[in-house]
Amino acid sequence: MLKFNEIKTRNELAEYLNIPRRQLSYILYVKGINNLYTSFEIPKKNGGSRKINAPSGDLKDIQLKLAEALYAHVKKKLNKKNNISHAFEKNKSIITNAKIHRNKRWVLNIDLENFFESIHFGRVRGFFNKNNNFLLPIEVATVIAQISCYEGKLPQGGPSSPVISNLICEILDYRLLKIAKKYKLNYTRYADDLTFSTNEKKFPELQMDFYKEISKEIRRAGFIVNEKKKRLQYEDSRQEVTGLVVNKKVNVNRTYYKKTRAMAHQLYKQGSFEIDGEPATINQLEGRFAFINQLTWYNNKIDGVKRNFRNLSSREREYQKFLFYKYFFSNPKPLIVTEGKTDIAYIKSALKNLHDEYPDLISKNSDGTFELKVSFLKKTKRLKYFLGIYQDGGSALNNIYEFFDSRKPIPNYIKYFKKISNSLPQNPVFLMFDNEIRSGKKKPIGKFIDHVKLGDEKKGILEKDYMVNIVDNLNILTVPLIKGKSECDIEDLFDDTVLSHIINGKEFNKKDNYDSSKYYGKEIFSKHILKNYTSVDFSEFRSVLNNINNIVNDQKKALKEKSMV
Repeated sequence: MLKFNEIKTRNELAEYLNIPRRQLSYILYVKGINNLYTSFEIPKKNGGSRKINAPSGDLKDIQLKLAEALYAHVKKKLNKKNNISHAFEKNKSIITNAKIHRNKRWVLNIDLENFFESIHFGRVRGFFNKNNNFLLPIEVATVIAQISCYEGKLPQGGPSSPVISNLICEILDYRLLKIAKKYKLNYTRYADDLTFSTNEKKFPELQMDFYKEISKEIRRAGFIVNEKKKRLQYEDSRQEVTGLVVNKKVNVNRTYYKKTRAMAHQLYKQGSFEIDGEPATINQLEGRFAFINQLTWYNNKIDGVKRNFRNLSSREREYQKFLFYKYFFSNPKPLIVTEGKTDIAYIKSALKNLHDEYPDLISKNSDGTFELKVSFLKKTKRLKYFLGIYQDGGSALNNIYEFFDSRKPIPNYIKYFKKISNSLPQNPVFLMFDNEIRSGKKKPIGKFIDHVKLGDEKKGILEKDYMVNIVDNLNILTVPLIKGKSECDIEDLFDDTVLSHIINGKEFNKKDNYDSSKYYGKEIFSKHILKNYTSVDFSEFRSVLNNINNIVNDQKKALKEKSMV
């Protein structure tokens, strides 16, 4: 197979990137590269704005393919780890960049002015033509420069700009590292942010000599230092690297955390919030919490601290509170939480098959696709850590309940959100179990009933109607007992024809442990159901769907009546 540095012509480049030759020629010479960009401005953290030039349509796709090819080539060609550059690199971030400068006596920050704009067309073409890792013919190097540049410069906003800027800066990085080592300094770069740090007491005396040497190299590489942003930070002051505090531990600025917490409080109280005076989304707020938590997790790892959803730090509690609000109080759709992931596939398939009967749960679009009006909880590592929601089994459902119960030792968030918002949850939450009530505490539903101390009256309703409200918007849901069985799991709702379906000469076995040479399991079976939902008999699923539908509509009715009072 052709390697990237073996490409000899424009047509070979197009083939390598899997781009039709005509499409590449049309974009380069007919449509015109500069006509395929959208320009807009985004606010800077410290005031002002930054202009973004982003490619659109086919050009964006081509730049993405170019970036992917460059990353792959560099990884194979160099086969070494670069610990200097931390921006736009896999498994690197502002955290990996900042931690190198943690707990240092001196931290020097230097910013490169107009970083991307300083990398012009000629520099890009010259790099790919002359760099020893590429040595591409001038025709190919020119096409790469044409693809990746806008108005003769590398655009901030182009998918290929990050990898190209890092490649071009590689020689600068090693030259600066050599100077840094001479003065006993650590050095990293995050795009246009250069950071040096040391514990050498005499560094302030050597600072001017050091700065002259690195300034010379920076100018030699075609960049200019932004003198206004040059900062030498002493250990007794707040030291920041790419926006993170690095004095003792790597952490977010306290102001950032307090603002995030205030935004969340505003959301809980009013149902909306702002970031820098502009209306913001719940996903933006989650991004801030996730970023804060990433640093908390990193520090926990360094300190050897092990936590779970019951003994979180104060900052982690704020994120836990937010996650409960997002998924269980302000959930925009009715939420169904199942014991196993295959249950979700069955219910989705049943809804698609019976969509005409349940317009409040699902709708079919004119193009034949479906829009679910209920949601299913995706059990992630994040939810496991913060809410105790494990991948499989009933213990996750037990843990969800604890946040609804004042008797439990963890926060009763449902009570908190009702009070602060002066409102009720808008949509129900369903905890769905197999119907194994008669087995007592041996099975997940029996353990749950015991855990929540479900009274005889509600237990009787559950056994009779296969559903019951536990508290507020939290409900238990089970499959019906059919075919005279004393216990039923969700697979029992399929008829014998479906259950006896043979795949690759193997029969279906719903047990957790089975002979894989003779049988196939739930995962393969669920995929078969999803694929063939139109021809499957879902009659017995109506009991489950009716219960979901009735509770959804009852809650809507109750909320409507309350709003009219």
